[in-house]
Amino acid sequence: MASSNFDIIIIGTGTGGGTIAKSLSVSNKSILILERGDFIPKELENWDAVEVVEKGRYRTKEKWLDKDGSPFEPFTHYVVGGNSKVYGAAAFRLREKDFEEYQTPSGISPEWPLSYTDFKPYYDIAEEQMFVHGERGSDPTEPKSDKPYPYKSIPIEPFTKELYENVHKAGVKAFPIPMAVNLGEDDDAQLVLGNFDGFPDPTESKVDAHVYGVRMALKNKNVKLIKNALVTKLITNEQGNEVKQVQVEIDGQMEVFSADIVIVAGGAINSAALLLKSASSKHPNGLGNAFDLVGRNYMSHINGCLIAFTPHKLNLAPFQKYFCIGDYYWGDIDHPYPLGEIQLMGKNDPGTYTYFAPESLKGKDPKYISQHTIDFWLTSEDIPLHDNRVMLTKENQIQLIYHREKNNVASYELLKLKLKSIMEKVGKIDKDLQNITWDGYDLGISGVSHQCGTMKFGSKPENSVLDLNCKLHGVENLYVVDASFFVSCGAYNPSLTIAANSLRVADYIKTNLL
Repeated sequence: MASSNFDIIIIGTGTGGGTIAKSLSVSNKSILILERGDFIPKELENWDAVEVVEKGRYRTKEKWLDKDGSPFEPFTHYVVGGNSKVYGAAAFRLREKDFEEYQTPSGISPEWPLSYTDFKPYYDIAEEQMFVHGERGSDPTEPKSDKPYPYKSIPIEPFTKELYENVHKAGVKAFPIPMAVNLGEDDDAQLVLGNFDGFPDPTESKVDAHVYGVRMALKNKNVKLIKNALVTKLITNEQGNEVKQVQVEIDGQMEVFSADIVIVAGGAINSAALLLKSASSKHPNGLGNAFDLVGRNYMSHINGCLIAFTPHKLNLAPFQKYFCIGDYYWGDIDHPYPLGEIQLMGKNDPGTYTYFAPESLKGKDPKYISQHTIDFWLTSEDIPLHDNRVMLTKENQIQLIYHREKNNVASYELLKLKLKSIMEKVGKIDKDLQNITWDGYDLGISGVSHQCGTMKFGSKPENSVLDLNCKLHGVENLYVVDASFFVSCGAYNPSLTIAANSLRVADYIKTNLL
């Protein structure tokens, strides 16, 4: 590369990095994007369950440690687009109350320093940029918006339509999941969605950070991308109040870049780890870690899958992922605390069940299992606990200290019972759904797709890592725009909030610094 000096350096290309890269690219400032991984190739294996699910073709083989020091492989992807390349594209806004303080059985969900009103205009822009399909007014707890979704909700398949209608007959206010997809509505040949959650999408109908962010940014000549570039350390000036150099490993060689503004967007775990690795005489415990807050308050939701085996009901929906149940988001008559939400998942195909058949269904034909199951995804809020944190070993290996057992597990288990109760009522409407056998799994320590909260934002450095504009306290040119800034996480997918915040920070940078 001709120059090692830039106006802006962006580290990471997930939802936060991709969004802010696109937004700042029109500024004509020189921008360098650093991504530790490469592009995911468009290949037949993109939709091969054996390659993607069982072998983890696109996942990192990096080993992290849990709280007991046992190694595990995190479900994370070091590629252009980050984890958004394989996300499920659900694009929810957090509710107004999610930004306020409220009680849960496991403790306080704290108030954010900004309100929903502050994020609302950026949610509007993010939905437009991400081609979000939805139905405004159908979600019983949705936050206020004076704009319709940019696109109507995705087409519904016959099986899912029948189930959706019967769930409503059972007294539940299910609503279409807002989906970030580009279905080519103006084309004669419509896209039919298939393998989706956890899979890359060679059709690029899934609106990920590579497709709608990085690629759009690179259309501007002032933007450069270096792949396979692992940032190993941020080096400050002697005073410790400005990042002067970004140390990067490229093809086994160390290189150094500099910029007036440095933006970190490596994901809540790796971004915290980078700051911890960037310790110096002025920052002996890690960059910006004077109050021992970097890496703390880690959250990733309490979530998992419930699979309804329906021996008398045929499910031929290739996609299935259409509706969400948010009726119990703020609790129920018998439980005054938030429970979370339930979504239909992207359909598990026979290949997935070949290697990951539920225990009760092992031995059955995978195609038969796929055609006689309904796949649900359940999510409850993960409360920010001080002792849930990202740490580094002496060898700089990531250790994730996470006490799931101290969090909202009871609410999550009750949410499972709510789903089973709903389906019992549906079984009285559709006799073919009376005989259901339940199975599934809960996500463990490796399930880091919704990672957030490790560098929360706020006005005071003694109780926050970032300021209100997501600038690191005490360091004048370092910003963080992944989900690290979250103060709490609600129970909805974080991607749209990450994108909205990146747009908000980009707006501040363009208005005040460029």
